[in-house]
Amino acid sequence: MAGLHLIEHPLIQHKISLLRDKNTGSKEFRELVSETAMLICYEATRDLPLKEVEIETPVAVAKTKIISGRKLAFVPVLRAGLGMIEGVTKLVPAAKIGHIGVFAKDNEHNTEKYYCKLPDDVSERDVIIIDPMLATGKTAVSAINEVKTFGVKHIKFMCIIASPQGIAAIEKAHPDVDIYCGVMDQGLNENNYIIPGFGDAGDRIFGTK
Repeated sequence: MAGLHLIEHPLIQHKISLLRDKNTGSKEFRELVSETAMLICYEATRDLPLKEVEIETPVAVAKTKIISGRKLAFVPVLRAGLGMIEGVTKLVPAAKIGHIGVFAKDNEHNTEKYYCKLPDDVSERDVIIIDPMLATGKTAVSAINEVKTFGVKHIKFMCIIASPQGIAAIEKAHPDVDIYCGVMDQGLNENNYIIPGFGDAGDRIFGTK
Protein backbone atom coordinates (compact mmCIF):
# COMPACT_ATOMS: atom_id res chain seq x y z
CA MET A 1 0.00 0.00 0.00
CA ALA A 2 1.41 3.34 -1.07
CA GLY A 3 0.32 6.67 0.34
CA LEU A 4 0.11 10.44 0.27
CA HIS A 5 3.20 12.50 1.01
CA LEU A 6 2.48 16.17 1.72
CA ILE A 7 5.75 18.06 1.47
CA GLU A 8 5.39 20.91 3.94
CA HIS A 9 8.85 22.46 3.60
CA PRO A 10 8.74 26.25 4.19
CA LEU A 11 10.28 27.03 0.79
CA ILE A 12 7.60 24.99 -0.97
CA GLN A 13 4.79 26.62 1.00
CA HIS A 14 6.20 30.09 0.28
CA LYS A 15 6.42 29.43 -3.45
CA ILE A 16 2.89 27.98 -3.56
CA SER A 17 1.62 31.20 -1.96
CA LEU A 18 3.25 33.19 -4.77
CA LEU A 19 1.71 30.81 -7.33
CA ARG A 20 -1.74 31.45 -5.88
CA ASP A 21 -1.48 35.23 -6.37
CA LYS A 22 -3.53 36.26 -9.40
CA ASN A 23 -1.09 39.11 -10.01
CA THR A 24 1.84 36.73 -10.56
CA GLY A 25 2.70 36.94 -14.27
CA SER A 26 3.49 34.08 -16.64
CA LYS A 27 7.29 34.45 -16.45
CA GLU A 28 7.37 34.33 -12.67
CA PHE A 29 4.68 31.63 -12.57
CA ARG A 30 6.76 29.41 -14.88
CA GLU A 31 9.85 29.93 -12.73
CA LEU A 32 7.94 29.16 -9.53
CA VAL A 33 6.42 25.97 -10.99
CA SER A 34 9.88 24.78 -12.01
CA GLU A 35 11.45 25.63 -8.64
CA THR A 36 8.61 24.05 -6.66
CA ALA A 37 8.77 20.91 -8.81
CA MET A 38 12.48 20.60 -8.05
CA LEU A 39 11.89 20.86 -4.32
CA ILE A 40 9.08 18.28 -4.31
CA CYS A 41 11.16 15.97 -6.51
CA TYR A 42 13.92 16.12 -3.91
CA GLU A 43 11.52 14.37 -1.51
CA ALA A 44 10.04 12.04 -4.13
CA THR A 45 13.52 10.62 -4.84
CA ARG A 46 14.50 10.21 -1.19
CA ASP A 47 14.17 6.41 -1.42
CA LEU A 48 16.63 5.91 -4.30
CA PRO A 49 19.06 3.13 -3.34
CA LEU A 50 22.77 3.83 -2.89
CA LYS A 51 25.92 1.76 -3.26
CA GLU A 52 29.37 2.38 -1.82
CA VAL A 53 32.24 3.16 -4.16
CA GLU A 54 35.83 4.29 -3.77
CA ILE A 55 36.75 7.66 -5.26
CA GLU A 56 40.17 9.24 -5.24
CA THR A 57 40.00 12.82 -3.95
CA PRO A 58 42.91 15.28 -4.27
CA VAL A 59 44.13 14.17 -0.84
CA ALA A 60 42.98 10.56 -0.23
CA VAL A 61 40.75 7.68 -1.26
CA ALA A 62 37.17 8.09 -0.04
CA LYS A 63 34.55 5.45 0.47
CA THR A 64 31.42 7.24 -0.61
CA LYS A 65 27.99 6.58 -2.09
CA ILE A 66 26.32 6.91 -5.48
CA ILE A 67 22.83 6.07 -6.73
CA SER A 68 22.61 2.39 -7.60
CA GLY A 69 20.52 0.35 -9.95
CA ARG A 70 17.40 2.48 -10.35
CA LYS A 71 16.87 4.46 -13.54
CA LEU A 72 14.21 7.16 -13.68
CA ALA A 73 11.82 8.55 -16.25
CA PHE A 74 9.68 11.65 -15.85
CA VAL A 75 6.35 11.71 -17.69
CA PRO A 76 4.59 15.09 -17.78
CA VAL A 77 0.85 15.14 -18.43
CA LEU A 78 0.38 17.57 -21.31
CA ARG A 79 0.34 20.40 -21.33
CA ALA A 80 0.78 21.86 -17.85
CA GLY A 81 3.17 19.09 -16.77
CA LEU A 82 5.73 20.51 -19.19
CA GLY A 83 6.20 23.41 -16.78
CA MET A 84 7.71 21.03 -14.21
CA ILE A 85 10.24 19.31 -16.49
CA GLU A 86 13.05 21.85 -16.22
CA GLY A 87 13.03 21.70 -12.43
CA VAL A 88 13.01 17.91 -12.09
CA THR A 89 15.64 17.31 -14.79
CA LYS A 90 17.97 19.80 -13.13
CA LEU A 91 17.81 17.50 -10.13
CA VAL A 92 18.05 14.23 -12.12
CA PRO A 93 19.67 15.11 -15.47
CA ALA A 94 20.16 11.46 -16.49
CA ALA A 95 16.42 10.73 -16.39
CA LYS A 96 14.59 10.07 -19.63
CA ILE A 97 11.39 11.93 -20.48
CA GLY A 98 8.11 10.64 -21.86
CA HIS A 99 4.89 12.52 -22.62
CA ILE A 100 1.22 11.70 -22.17
CA GLY A 101 -1.65 13.79 -23.48
CA VAL A 102 -5.02 13.17 -21.84
CA PHE A 103 -8.02 15.26 -22.83
CA ALA A 104 -10.75 15.83 -20.27
CA LYS A 105 -14.20 15.59 -21.78
CA ASP A 106 -17.63 16.34 -20.35
CA ASN A 107 -16.38 18.53 -17.52
CA GLU A 108 -13.69 15.93 -16.68
CA HIS A 109 -16.14 13.09 -16.11
CA ASN A 110 -14.55 11.26 -19.04
CA THR A 111 -11.06 11.37 -20.48
CA GLU A 112 -9.49 10.55 -23.82
CA LYS A 113 -5.84 9.87 -24.53
CA TYR A 114 -4.59 11.78 -27.57
CA TYR A 115 -0.82 11.31 -27.29
CA CYS A 116 1.65 8.95 -25.65
CA LYS A 117 5.38 8.62 -26.26
CA LEU A 118 7.50 6.89 -23.63
CA PRO A 119 11.16 5.82 -23.58
CA ASP A 120 11.83 2.44 -25.20
CA ASP A 121 13.17 1.04 -21.93
CA VAL A 122 10.46 2.56 -19.73
CA SER A 123 9.52 -0.86 -18.30
CA GLU A 124 12.99 -0.97 -16.71
CA ARG A 125 12.63 2.45 -15.09
CA ASP A 126 10.89 3.99 -12.12
CA VAL A 127 8.40 6.51 -13.51
CA ILE A 128 7.34 9.77 -11.91
CA ILE A 129 4.25 11.24 -13.58
CA ILE A 130 4.12 15.01 -13.13
CA ASP A 131 1.29 17.52 -13.34
CA PRO A 132 1.00 20.79 -11.37
CA MET A 133 -2.63 20.13 -10.46
CA LEU A 134 -4.51 17.06 -9.25
CA ALA A 135 -8.16 18.09 -9.49
CA THR A 136 -10.75 15.35 -10.12
CA GLY A 137 -8.00 12.79 -10.59
CA LYS A 138 -9.50 11.51 -13.85
CA THR A 139 -6.56 12.52 -16.06
CA ALA A 140 -4.03 11.33 -13.48
CA VAL A 141 -5.70 7.90 -13.23
CA SER A 142 -5.82 7.69 -17.03
CA ALA A 143 -2.12 8.58 -17.30
CA ILE A 144 -1.19 5.97 -14.69
CA ASN A 145 -3.31 3.37 -16.51
CA GLU A 146 -1.43 4.10 -19.72
CA VAL A 147 2.02 3.91 -18.14
CA LYS A 148 1.15 0.56 -16.56
CA THR A 149 0.30 -0.89 -19.99
CA PHE A 150 4.02 -0.56 -20.82
CA GLY A 151 4.95 -2.89 -17.98
CA VAL A 152 6.14 -0.23 -15.53
CA LYS A 153 6.16 -1.60 -12.00
CA HIS A 154 7.15 1.43 -9.92
CA ILE A 155 5.14 4.64 -10.44
CA LYS A 156 4.84 7.84 -8.42
CA PHE A 157 2.57 10.80 -9.09
CA MET A 158 3.91 14.25 -8.30
CA CYS A 159 1.92 17.48 -8.23
CA ILE A 160 2.11 20.90 -6.63
CA ILE A 161 -1.49 21.27 -5.53
CA ALA A 162 -4.28 18.72 -5.09
CA SER A 163 -7.89 18.31 -4.06
CA PRO A 164 -9.09 15.61 -1.67
CA GLN A 165 -11.19 14.21 -4.53
CA GLY A 166 -8.17 13.81 -6.79
CA ILE A 167 -6.12 12.12 -4.11
CA ALA A 168 -9.00 9.75 -3.34
CA ALA A 169 -9.37 8.89 -7.05
CA ILE A 170 -5.74 7.79 -7.36
CA GLU A 171 -5.78 5.95 -4.04
CA LYS A 172 -8.88 4.01 -5.15
CA ALA A 173 -7.74 3.18 -8.69
CA HIS A 174 -4.02 2.74 -7.99
CA PRO A 175 -3.32 2.05 -4.31
CA ASP A 176 0.26 1.09 -5.23
CA VAL A 177 1.12 4.61 -6.47
CA ASP A 178 2.67 7.11 -4.04
CA ILE A 179 1.45 10.70 -4.35
CA TYR A 180 3.87 13.57 -3.66
CA CYS A 181 2.17 16.93 -3.26
CA GLY A 182 2.93 20.41 -1.93
CA VAL A 183 -0.53 21.14 -0.52
CA MET A 184 -4.02 19.65 -0.36
CA ASP A 185 -6.73 22.29 -0.83
CA GLN A 186 -10.38 22.42 0.24
CA GLY A 187 -11.95 20.79 -2.80
CA LEU A 188 -13.45 21.55 -6.21
CA ASN A 189 -15.93 24.12 -7.45
CA GLU A 190 -18.78 23.48 -9.90
CA ASN A 191 -16.30 23.68 -12.80
CA ASN A 192 -13.89 21.23 -11.17
CA TYR A 193 -11.27 23.88 -10.45
CA ILE A 194 -9.33 23.40 -7.22
CA ILE A 195 -10.45 25.83 -4.49
CA PRO A 196 -8.69 28.09 -3.58
CA GLY A 197 -6.09 26.70 -5.96
CA PHE A 198 -4.13 28.86 -8.39
CA GLY A 199 -6.35 28.81 -11.45
CA ASP A 200 -5.55 26.96 -14.66
CA ALA A 201 -1.86 26.07 -14.49
CA GLY A 202 -1.53 25.57 -18.25
CA ASP A 203 -2.98 28.98 -19.05
CA ARG A 204 -0.80 30.67 -16.46
CA ILE A 205 2.38 28.86 -17.52
CA PHE A 206 1.94 29.55 -21.22
CA GLY A 207 0.14 32.88 -21.02
CA THR A 208 -2.89 31.67 -22.95
CA LYS A 209 -5.58 33.20 -20.80
